[in-house]
Amino acid sequence: MCSGTEVICASQSERLHCLRGSDVITATHYEIIASSNTALKPGLGCLPANLPKGKLMQSCNHQAHQDKYWPLRHVCGRIMTVLSRLACGSKHGRYLFQSVWGVCQGVKTPSTPFRRGLRQPRGSAREGGMNLAPKVVLEAPNINKMGAGLAKSCMFTLGFCGMTFVGATVWQYENVRHQLQKHSWTRWATKQWNNMEGWQYKEGNIRKEINRWWNGLNEGQKIFWPICFINAVVFACWNNPRFQQTMLQYFCSNPAARAVCWPMVFSTFSHFAFFHFAMNMYVLHSFSSTVCRDMGREQFLAMYMCGGVLSSLASHAFKVAIRCPGPSLGASGAIMAVLGFFCTRHPDAQLGIVFIPGISFSADTALKCVMCLDTAGMVMGWRLFDHAAHLGGALFGLLYASFGQKYVWANNEPLMKKWHQFRSWLDDTSQGKDKSDD
Repeated sequence: MCSGTEVICASQSERLHCLRGSDVITATHYEIIASSNTALKPGLGCLPANLPKGKLMQSCNHQAHQDKYWPLRHVCGRIMTVLSRLACGSKHGRYLFQSVWGVCQGVKTPSTPFRRGLRQPRGSAREGGMNLAPKVVLEAPNINKMGAGLAKSCMFTLGFCGMTFVGATVWQYENVRHQLQKHSWTRWATKQWNNMEGWQYKEGNIRKEINRWWNGLNEGQKIFWPICFINAVVFACWNNPRFQQTMLQYFCSNPAARAVCWPMVFSTFSHFAFFHFAMNMYVLHSFSSTVCRDMGREQFLAMYMCGGVLSSLASHAFKVAIRCPGPSLGASGAIMAVLGFFCTRHPDAQLGIVFIPGISFSADTALKCVMCLDTAGMVMGWRLFDHAAHLGGALFGLLYASFGQKYVWANNEPLMKKWHQFRSWLDDTSQGKDKSDD
């Protein structure tokens, strides 16, 4: 059927000849099944020289007709392709996942499809158009340095989580101190002054409405909206060609990248597709008020940030274990930490699916199903989502709800006393300096 056909494999630079009378071309890393007339898509590592029929399929040193599970894998691959295009757009998702897949298999993938998928340039000089947007180059990962990157990630996670909870403790002390120093008559006078028509402290009706809206929010919503705003700004930067190279370098978490530590934090606020951004913010808004009411806004923000970094660390560890580097981004890991905390503290709460009305299940069942799904994704090698990050975030939320508040946050009194002594010394020093100046 395909006798005399040649295929040039870019990963090994060797010519493979089709076996006479066979539909399968067996190589060390690739198999080509003669089943359709479509040409091979760019970015997958193999370039057809003269192939009338061909379809690229990943193999593990065995022929496709000997693997009885390859039809199931083919169907699952099609389903994951459809989901990826829904999550990242038709062009964006296709080229992004093809590029990451090629990097995972050690294949040098061309950067042009990924660049076009990101920015969709209007035209090139060869086509008679003008392309003024800067080029975005996907940096080739160094697999040999992944172990050192993982060590850096562990040290950074330990220091970041410790400093985050210290900062949250100081923030809680300052909020309590501020409330104690404010007198009731001062709050009443300020409220009456702002409600007097024509004598508002804040000028303009727009600022007045924003002030009233903000004061009407609960503690969870006051934490959610700044997080949502930061995510929206980062999403807008992804759609600006001038920032895309910077976004790839600092807002994507990758254990084999040049920058390893701070992208673990920045990637928590990074979304490439609007659907991904909208769904994450919807889920966070659904659970933030309840969780923040259980622990307070200071502790909530600390847990959210630590959940994002720890989920990035879990993603790094899994990628190093399977030797498959690749960029990851999104707030899903931190949100899974919030979800794990909520489902552990409120196991009997009823949850549902947003687009499927009439179906409800307990929070405990939902958490178990999600964790089982992420575990299956890690074992089966599904690459649409970063299942290791999701599972790491959920485990952190579960453990923090069970032990974190009891053994970590409840024992912050010595730190608060130390900060109180420091603030008292600072106030006495400033008062003594003012008296000396007088």
